[in-house]
Amino acid sequence: MTQGGKKKKRAVNRSIMLAKKIIIKDGGTPQGIGSPSVYHAVIVIFLEFFAWGLLTAPTLVVLHETFPKHTFLMNGLIQGVKGLLSFLSAPLIGALSDVWGRKSFLLLTVFFTCAPIPLMKISPWWYFAVISVSGVFAVTFSVVFAYVADITQEHERSMAYGLVSATFAASLVTSPAIGAYLGRVYGDSLVVVLATAIALLDICFILVAVPESLPEKMRPASWGAPISWEQADPFASLKKVGQDSIVLLICITVFLSYLPEAGQYSSFFLYLRQIMGFSSESVAAFIAVLGILSIIAQTIVLSLLMRSIGNKNTILLGLGFQILQLAWYGFGSEPWMMWAAGAVAAMSSITFPAVSALVSRTADADQQGVVQGMITGIRGLCNGLGPALYGFIFYIFHVELNELPMPETASGGSVDTQYHLQQNSIIPGPPFLFGACSVLLALLVALFIPEHTNLTVRSGSWKKHCGGHSHPHSPQAPGEAKEPLLQDTNV
Repeated sequence: MTQGGKKKKRAVNRSIMLAKKIIIKDGGTPQGIGSPSVYHAVIVIFLEFFAWGLLTAPTLVVLHETFPKHTFLMNGLIQGVKGLLSFLSAPLIGALSDVWGRKSFLLLTVFFTCAPIPLMKISPWWYFAVISVSGVFAVTFSVVFAYVADITQEHERSMAYGLVSATFAASLVTSPAIGAYLGRVYGDSLVVVLATAIALLDICFILVAVPESLPEKMRPASWGAPISWEQADPFASLKKVGQDSIVLLICITVFLSYLPEAGQYSSFFLYLRQIMGFSSESVAAFIAVLGILSIIAQTIVLSLLMRSIGNKNTILLGLGFQILQLAWYGFGSEPWMMWAAGAVAAMSSITFPAVSALVSRTADADQQGVVQGMITGIRGLCNGLGPALYGFIFYIFHVELNELPMPETASGGSVDTQYHLQQNSIIPGPPFLFGACSVLLALLVALFIPEHTNLTVRSGSWKKHCGGHSHPHSPQAPGEAKEPLLQDTNV
């Protein structure tokens, strides 16, 4: 090689090294406004789910117009595919964000999660197709929790996660009602345009204002570091379920109770709109009331119950409320029954925080990430299986509509209610009864969980993997990473 060629090669190598240093220093993207903070994450979450909340009522109408014959089946398949893709991709995206930084993956997840929004009026078929495929990147909460973990101390993390989850709940408490009102007064096209504008605002906010949270903890040696299969394997946490009998009981309880919950979230608002005859405004009000009651239940009521009756009894009480709620949904044939069951549903939301607290108090310090990773993995799997299962059960029992509901009255009922009386009048909501049976089994399993025990799971390489940067797919100690009221894969 000539002298000139060697000099040129050295110059190129120096340029590459300089570029890598700049990327590592800046997190791969220009720095944002100020230092990384929880408030950056809060704004990102609020804007994304506010945009989707606006589309609650229009989506229910478009869904039925696009799939008039098998509305519930197609809804279950769409949400099921999205949930399964999210479950499969979450560990890989988390592992990549540990190396490449959070900001770029915040941008990716928000962009692809919101990409279907403008397609609602352009092409409904493409809208639902892109929704299902977008599940690959529909893990914004995972990346946001990792972002928060990067910038907070361990004792601050619980409050920070609570703020993020409360912001999520607040966005869904307000936006469906706003979207329903604007759609009724100005038409759904304006709602879609507004939701698209808010989604673009969120993307611009990430590009301009959100600073990278990870560079301080990165090392140049991590550039291009290989991602092991252990990190990217979505089933890695589930493979350890059977290594401890108590862990197995807890995981079975979570699976049997969250499977119907995931299916319910994917189809219940459609069920209210199309089968029970709720107006768009009534659905929005239902979401708001349920959200507010759930927040109260998961804070004040949960705290009182944990102190008075203990962890295990709180879990059993929550499962009991869930059985009552699902049975009421299944047999209820009048709108007031749905409202009453919704209040019970808010009380049933205490189950998972109580399970997390039980694991927190019984697992050793070095086992927290392992056991919580298992529980999170099972919930992620349910997010894919639940919606598909509910849609299939609706299809089996022929719970479908041949036409859109008649105009609604101010009370939220229909002028002509014959359209839903054509269905099975004995069991209006068969999937909810199936869910009640599933939760009953969960209750029986939970009876065998001891109140005080030590969980021991052989963690192996999993502990090494959890010991570094906070992995989005492996939550922090329970009580810190409280799950939101709805998963981002179910919106």
